[in-house]
Amino acid sequence: MSLVATDRYHTRGDLVLVLNCGSSSIKFALFDAGQVPLPKAPVWNGKVQGIGGPEPTYGETGMTPERVELDAGHPYRAALARIRLGVVARLGGRRLAAVAHRVVHGGNRYFEPVRIDAGILADLKGYIPLAPLHQPFALEAIDILLRDRPDLPQIACFDTGFHHTIPDVEQILPLPWDAWQRGLRRYGFHGLSYDYMSVALQERYGDLARGRTIVAHLGSGASLCAMQDLRSVATTMGFSALDGLMMGTRTGALDPGAVLYLMEIEKLSLQEVGQLLYHRSGLLGVSGISSEPRVIVRHENDQGESGDRARMALALFVRRVVREIGALAAVLGGLDLLVFTAGVGEHNAFVRERVCNHLAWLGIDLDVAANDANAAVISVPGSRVRVGVEPTNEEWIAARHALAVLETAAGAAAC
Repeated sequence: MSLVATDRYHTRGDLVLVLNCGSSSIKFALFDAGQVPLPKAPVWNGKVQGIGGPEPTYGETGMTPERVELDAGHPYRAALARIRLGVVARLGGRRLAAVAHRVVHGGNRYFEPVRIDAGILADLKGYIPLAPLHQPFALEAIDILLRDRPDLPQIACFDTGFHHTIPDVEQILPLPWDAWQRGLRRYGFHGLSYDYMSVALQERYGDLARGRTIVAHLGSGASLCAMQDLRSVATTMGFSALDGLMMGTRTGALDPGAVLYLMEIEKLSLQEVGQLLYHRSGLLGVSGISSEPRVIVRHENDQGESGDRARMALALFVRRVVREIGALAAVLGGLDLLVFTAGVGEHNAFVRERVCNHLAWLGIDLDVAANDANAAVISVPGSRVRVGVEPTNEEWIAARHALAVLETAAGAAAC
């Protein structure tokens, strides 16, 4: 991203809170801005889960999650209030400098992190149809804090922003030209994760990371990003977070004719189709077992339909990853570095092994022992393509960008 996050802040001694809000959970992390450079490890973090459900839990990292009572009428506000109690307990006389939010969609207007006011919040609500699983919940948290603490800076960090560098030919959709003019285009997602990779891979691999790099963000949501000179040049997600790879419960790329058939012939409503594509498909839909590869793999040797579906689900997941890596390698003109990240990418050695075995033609030679150990580098020394595993850190990159926004504002005010 063109906004360069600096490590020289005017917030010495302050803290920054990062919120990552989903439909039923809020991840939180508190970072110490008094240290330069900003530490990658938060001073405190955790998650509220099951918001809106019968048994919500609150858990700080390293502690067993505990059952919490959340106001049934306003569960999100109650979850935020519980997090705020934890923040206050850890301030120790210091100031909370800002709250940084992961906001999935910035549309065709917001690419850089920005301090949110009522006008920007209204704009961002217009992008809810483009990211219905995530956008409304981040904006609800922002809205609540704007009302309760209007003095507290809130910074939106956009998952679409990192992909602003991809060329127009990668962004445009093969629709009538006026669709492009109205903002229907490939945006790309998981930008905060890839943004972090642009920092971490440079630190670990040096100039190699500036070459032809593909990062595989494989989690419940999954995508690939092709990078050159640490900038996004192509990605598998497009107009929405439904595109590209097969995911935990989402289809990934799907013939639009299948959607038309479901609606016209099988008479599914728009809402029913949305539920099917977002929540009942992917690994869960094909396997009938789980959205988690590590759960499905335990059933590969089952007899009958259970085993057949487990094998097919994993084979399809791997095939789609392999197919898209091949496509991105073609766009890059080759491949120097392949990196796995996110929950599945970081912790499922068997997925990485199957993907890499199918990519031997690219020059990938996997070190099986290193892969089984989830090592940082999992290719043998002589492999033409280096292969790595790098934990992502979206919260740190969001905190870093929030502090850069504050410093830029402070500098402008001083002038």
